[in-house]
Amino acid sequence: MLLTLLTNFYSLLTVAQTTVPAAGSVAPASKVAPVASTPLDAKNPGAAVVPDANGWTLVRTIALRQPGAASLDRRGNLYVADEQDNIHQYGADGQQLNVYSPPQPGHTAQIEAWNTSKILVFYDDRQQVLLLDRFMAPITQVRLTDFMDGQIRTATLAPDDRLWLFNESDLTLRQFDPTPQRLTLSTPLDLIIGRSKPDFSFLRQYQNNLYLLDRTSGVFVFDNLGNYRKKLPFTGLSTIGFRGDELYYLTEGKVSFFHLYTLAERTLPLAVAGVRQVLLGEQYAYLLTTAGILVYKM
Repeated sequence: MLLTLLTNFYSLLTVAQTTVPAAGSVAPASKVAPVASTPLDAKNPGAAVVPDANGWTLVRTIALRQPGAASLDRRGNLYVADEQDNIHQYGADGQQLNVYSPPQPGHTAQIEAWNTSKILVFYDDRQQVLLLDRFMAPITQVRLTDFMDGQIRTATLAPDDRLWLFNESDLTLRQFDPTPQRLTLSTPLDLIIGRSKPDFSFLRQYQNNLYLLDRTSGVFVFDNLGNYRKKLPFTGLSTIGFRGDELYYLTEGKVSFFHLYTLAERTLPLAVAGVRQVLLGEQYAYLLTTAGILVYKM
């Protein structure tokens, strides 16, 4: 009797489903999560893994030519656009989960994944905002030229699902509600900017404040209603990030941190050359280079 039960048990194992994603995956169970990243120990299982000077340990390398716009969500998942503007979704440890390929070409200027249920993708050449769900399936898209004149330079998604947009043509910060499809707030910036020649490149709402990055003069800070508060003098940047109560940015081979409330500053040197962007999660750091992404355990 025992022999019969064991025989039946092993027979079931041979026909068990083999396409279920890994436990950390958010891919639907009916689809196989694509794998394009390489765990470090798969290259040389006998090699010792040594932390760098910061105590970080390299755990995975991801081959991705010319990675572009990137963002982290609250679960630690990473979203990165490649040179063909496909959007790749990776788990916190760098395991690839899903890929979204747009049906028509467009330049991915910004990805915003901090919203709990939606991922925003902004195509600046098409002046279009695309919203994806957590499985990288399209929810809706908004063609901004249908609702306003001018050129939108950067966009982001607020926690209440409204869109913040910066109109470069008339130098206004605007809020757009996709549900009734109407503009709800507008803040002119011409008096704030003055006669300088701004180069706005990034927009993000974080902890009830809105941060608009200008490479020329710094980071403009607004409240959650679009009222101007102050400017942070961090110039020459193309993107910024947030972790806890700190703002961080990459400059001269190191990561600089600025505490949003105590105003304290600190720096963290990087041992890797050629890093173009850094994203910091709770447990992992992601270093983007021209050849791909290095995933470090912090």
